[in-house]
Order: sequence, then C-alpha cells, then structure tokens
Amino acid sequence: MQSSNADILKQRVLSVDESNFDSLALDIFQFQATNNPVYRQYIEQLGKKTSDITSVSDIPFLPIEFFKSQTIITNQVPSKVVFESSGTTGSQTSRHYVYDPDFYVKVAIQIFEKFYGALANFQILALLPSYLERNNSSLVYMVKSFIEQTNSQYSGFFLNDYKGLIESLKNAHKANPNQKILLIGVTFGLLDLAESGEDFSFLKDFDDVIIMETGGMKGRRKELLREEVHEILTAAFGVKSIHSEYGMTELLSQGYSYGEGIFELPASMRVLLRDVNDPFTLVDSSVRSGGINVIDLANIDSCSFIETKDLGSFLPDNRRFRILGRFDNSDIRGCNLMTL
Repeated sequence: MQSSNADILKQRVLSVDESNFDSLALDIFQFQATNNPVYRQYIEQLGKKTSDITSVSDIPFLPIEFFKSQTIITNQVPSKVVFESSGTTGSQTSRHYVYDPDFYVKVAIQIFEKFYGALANFQILALLPSYLERNNSSLVYMVKSFIEQTNSQYSGFFLNDYKGLIESLKNAHKANPNQKILLIGVTFGLLDLAESGEDFSFLKDFDDVIIMETGGMKGRRKELLREEVHEILTAAFGVKSIHSEYGMTELLSQGYSYGEGIFELPASMRVLLRDVNDPFTLVDSSVRSGGINVIDLANIDSCSFIETKDLGSFLPDNRRFRILGRFDNSDIRGCNLMTL
C-alpha cells in the first residue's frame, strides 16, 4: 500500500503546477510524516501534530545536517543508489538513499527540457573532475543521463584534459552547427580551464553555446562571490552570461539560472526563507533575505522539506532568487532536538 501511494504521488509530481502545488505538498507531508521514521521523530520532538499542519507554511523542515548521520528514507524500501556529497577534506558527507533512480532521471530531464528545450538538440561536454573521481555523485548520474539523450559522439565527460575538451568543442560545432552546445562544469574546474592559457576566441563564432557552472569550489580554490566567478568566466570565454544549476545531493529537483546568478525553479520546487536567528520562523516575502528552505516534491522516497545551509534573497517578484552564501556551523539550529 505504501509503495502504491508513493507511485501515485510521483505521477502527480510529474504534472504539478502552481494551482495544485500546495495540495500535493500537504499530501506528501502527511505521507512522509507517517512513513519516514526520522522525519516523524523530528516532528514529534518539535511538539507538532500532523493533524495541525493545514498549510504549506506550517510544514516543519528537516535540517539538511540529518543526511550526514541518519538514513532518511520513506517507506523503508531498499535503496538502489546511494548518492554522497563531495564535502571537503575531513568533513562528514551527506548520503541520499534513492529507491527510484529512474524517477530521478525522469524528473531531471523534464526539468532541464522545460528550461532549455529537448536534450536531443544538444551536445553536452562535462567538466566535473571532483565528481568523476567518485562513483556516487548525483550530478554525474544526472549529466550522464543527459548525455545519453543527446546521441552525439562529442558529448562526454572530461577530467583535466583541456586540450581534448577544446578539440571536442570545435569538432562538435563543425559536425553539428545547428545543435546547441552545453559546457557544464564544476565552478573551480571552469575557473581552472579559463586560466589554463588556452585560446577560447573560437567560441565567438558559436551562436548557441551555453556555459553552466555548478558545485562551487569544493575546497580546491579560494571562495569567490558568484559575480566575481561570472566576471572571470565571461571574459575568458567571450560569452554574454554564465548559466548556473542549483541542486543538492539531498534533493532530486534542480533550479537553473540563465545568468547573473538569478535562479528560477521548476514546478516541483519552491523556496521559502526563514529567519536567520530562528529556523522555525518563516520570513515575510517583503524581508527578501534569509535562510533557504526547499520544498522538493520529487523527493518522495526521502524527505521533501529540507532546511538548507544556504542564505538567499528574493527578487521583487518574490519567485526568482539569488544565493547569498552559507551559514557556518555555529548558525545551524534545530539538529540538537534529536540525537544525531
């Protein structure tokens, strides 16, 4: 019964829109509050009753730190894939136990194509060195599924072979000049490429090249503001803007930015902002900035309501947002309600 309920919810996620987001979110909450032991215990420790949760703003958000010490699963079904965050040297990593990786791929493809069009019209070159060095990266899993949809001999992963990457970019454009090219890279990898001394002037002749950064520095380089990163990359590659992907090991859905670090979300996601000093209080949209809480309706087999360590601010339309930075460990509240 639990499994069939999850399947029904997943079908609803694939067709969700703004008009039925709230009702689906509440249904998923009730399902996870009943069938996810860690989330249920967390709710109980907060002194909440599931019967009292009648609006999305009432839903408790699970601190993302729990993924580092707990097995966050709904339905108690065995996972087929375990995604693990990269972390920095010596840090504890998060684990996301994924029962239905095919659903993850379906959601990720649907989201990407909603933002950018059919993957069959793309050639994708991926520069993800820190992720390729592991075998449990959700980002690699997603990008691999994208590459398989392109059916291009030039789509693929590159470790540190910059000359090979540049040659593939040139060959991809020459062979299929009407196809879009996506170069997606971890932020530090794209910066290393930009500063490699290679000549990227040929990119000015590419009408449909998209350069997309994701993943940050991973301890490999000094942290920079996104604006600084994009200034370096646009100057090096000669493009007007740098796109970005907003995703996490602990989530199944992704947000995208067409430039200037302004993110938009798919129908299956919503961002709410919380007070930086009180994680249990959501801030009014007029405040514009705060800690980011994410609702990811696709995360049915895990937890759809995550209190992240990111700080963000809304644009005046109260929908699009920017990432401002991250909390340090001293700012994390709420986890001490349960023994980790």
